Amino acid sequence: MNLQFDTLIFDLDGTLSDPKPGVVNSMNYALTSFGYPPRKESEIAQHIGPPLEKIISLLTDNTDEKHIDELIAKYRERYFEIGYTENSLYPEIRPMLEMLKAEKHRMGICTSKHKTIAERIVQRFKIDIFFEFVDGPTRKASKKSQLKKLLEAKIITKQSMMIGDRAVDLVAARSNSLASAGVLWGYGNQIELSKEKPKFLFKTPIELAQNFIEG
Repeated sequence: MNLQFDTLIFDLDGTLSDPKPGVVNSMNYALTSFGYPPRKESEIAQHIGPPLEKIISLLTDNTDEKHIDELIAKYRERYFEIGYTENSLYPEIRPMLEMLKAEKHRMGICTSKHKTIAERIVQRFKIDIFFEFVDGPTRKASKKSQLKKLLEAKIITKQSMMIGDRAVDLVAARSNSLASAGVLWGYGNQIELSKEKPKFLFKTPIELAQNFIEG
C-alpha cells in the first residue's frame, strides 16, 4: 500500500465523469438566449475544465463581467435542471475508487463546478461514499484559491496530491506546493499536461489505482 500522499484530491469534469452533453447543450442554451450563434460540440468541449466564466469569455470574445454573469445564470438555469443529468461516469472509475478505498486512501473532490451541482452529480452516481469532501465554489473562485482555502481550513495538508485532466489542475497544485498527477482520459492531452511536469501521468483509472496500491 502506497500512502505517500495523505489525501488524493480529484477534479470532477474530465477526471471522474464526462460532462460533455450537458455542458454543450446548456452552453448553447445560454448563447442563443443572448443572440449568439450556437457553437459546435467540439468548439465547446475543448474548453471544458477551467471555470465557467473563462469558458464563456472565450466563446463570446467578451470580457464584460456583468454580461458574463448573465450568461452564467442562463447556463445554470438549464444545467441545474437537466444538464447535470446528461453526464456519465468514465469506465473504470468505480473500480478505481473501490481499489483505493480498500487500501484506506483518503479522497476528496476539488472542482470548478458549483458545489451544489457537484454534490448532486457524485450522489447521482453513488460515488459520494468514497469521498471525505466535495469542494466547489458557490461564487467565482479559481482552482488555486480553492486549494488554498482547503489548506487553510486544514481539510488537506501539503502531503496531498491533486489529480486532474487539465493544466489548470496541475498549475493550481503547484501554486500551493502540492504534488499533482495528470490523467489522459479527459479533455487535456499529453502535451498540455506534460508541460506542467506532474509527478505522474496516467492513461487509465486502473493504472492510477495500481500505482497507489503497488507503488
